[in-house]
Amino acid sequence: MTHPHGKYADFEALREQAITLRRQGHSLRQIKEELGVRSSETLQRLVDGEPPPEWTKRPRAKDDLRRKARELRQQGWTYNQIQAELGCSKSSVSLWVRDMPHPEPRCTPEEQRARMNAGLARLRAERDRERQETKEAAAASIGELSDRELFLAGVGLYWAEGTKDKPHARREAVEFVNSDPGMIALFLAWLDLLEVRRDRLHCRVMIHESADVGAAEQYWGDIVGIDRTELGKTVLKKHNPATIRKNVGEAYRGCLGIKVRQSAELYRRIEGWWYGIVDAVTAADLSNRT
Repeated sequence: MTHPHGKYADFEALREQAITLRRQGHSLRQIKEELGVRSSETLQRLVDGEPPPEWTKRPRAKDDLRRKARELRQQGWTYNQIQAELGCSKSSVSLWVRDMPHPEPRCTPEEQRARMNAGLARLRAERDRERQETKEAAAASIGELSDRELFLAGVGLYWAEGTKDKPHARREAVEFVNSDPGMIALFLAWLDLLEVRRDRLHCRVMIHESADVGAAEQYWGDIVGIDRTELGKTVLKKHNPATIRKNVGEAYRGCLGIKVRQSAELYRRIEGWWYGIVDAVTAADLSNRT
């Protein structure tokens, strides 16, 4: 009984035939061939509401997993344990066993906390290892610096951290203060590149009075390569007992200030170099840069 595509003279009569065939155990393909229906959409409408016969149902691949998950849950396994055992997603485990009661805990609250803390410690250790590996790989990728690379790095470093001239406060002098020994080492190497003699440098420590001042002076003297007695007078910051300081302990060394004597001309060059860099990166021919 072939009908024009998508058009049926008596849809309800055709639906009755389709339902009858469905209840007799026919598959959709058999019904389609029997009634001459070409449209899959129309075929679905004809049998809408009628369940497929059992013989057409394919076994579900996850039925065995679901059964095993419920068995393990009954034995007191956690979601994570079931997931690891069956190799399925945690969301699937939840869907399969969420109607089941929670298993009785196998350990005391203290043991649970100890296990949790041990797991967190392992997680933190792994993350720390990944962080360190990333940093070490990045450091190794730098290699040796050319003089030009050091020069440009120094200009950027100074303009970010050094003292700068202001219209309301003329400060045409090179002065750099920092608590990071790496920053200090880079700044000194940069000054060496610019042929600024070390005897032009005035260095002094800036630190809280409650810290180990002598140890800090020795530390910064070693960084600069001078005896601590050659440092300028240390600047002590008054300690406020009401303030909770985080920069405490043996690792706290305060800051080192380095001022270049008679450096107005050098400062002007630094400012010019910086704006030269800015002009270079904002130029219209960036796409042609090599």
